[in-house]
Amino acid sequence: MYTDSTFLLILPGLLLSALASLLVKRTYRKYSEVYASAGLTAARVAEEMLRQGGADDVRVERVAGELTDHYDPRDNTLRLSQAVYDSASVAALGIAAHEAGHALQRHEAYAPLSMRTAIVPAISVTSTAAGPLFFLGLLLSWQPLLWVGILCFAGALLFSLITLPVEFDASRRAVYALEAGGFLTREENLGARKVLNAAAMTYVAALIVSLANLLRFLLRFSRRR
Repeated sequence: MYTDSTFLLILPGLLLSALASLLVKRTYRKYSEVYASAGLTAARVAEEMLRQGGADDVRVERVAGELTDHYDPRDNTLRLSQAVYDSASVAALGIAAHEAGHALQRHEAYAPLSMRTAIVPAISVTSTAAGPLFFLGLLLSWQPLLWVGILCFAGALLFSLITLPVEFDASRRAVYALEAGGFLTREENLGARKVLNAAAMTYVAALIVSLANLLRFLLRFSRRR
């Protein structure tokens, strides 16, 4: 029901997503074995980066899982996975500084982050409902329902578009803070940059998939008409 010739539109994005995921894991593994000469753990670096940025009210906590690191603006908490929290590796410091960058974005009321946070509840619902609504509209031959499904797909694309500047800006802040603060040498910082660049590719891939999905269902809608 969900697969037809238009599925070919999203294949490049899906392939890019798979490659980006492999690149992230490979780059993370490589630089998780390279340790920063300063010897500070990722948690300590994140706390210091937040303090220097005036956001020392942010809590830094451990969280279970691998590569589950994230900043939650709802409770102003930065959560680092166990492997990152206590590590002094270049990869861990890069990840922690990136998440601290998100916390500083909130502290400074960075507009794209505020927009993304505001639409997350709606997107979490509409992104799940988009496909079923569209195909129900096809089944019932009811154009209003088809348009609702298409608008849900457009919402997912909008979310991906807003996410890119949020992620790129957080990485920019991280790379600058790690070297300027003396947490990493210039050579070590190149490794952290590679880890963050690999992670950024996953967001680019998500944008391509969202765009391809929207085009796919617009094409199906035009054929239906």
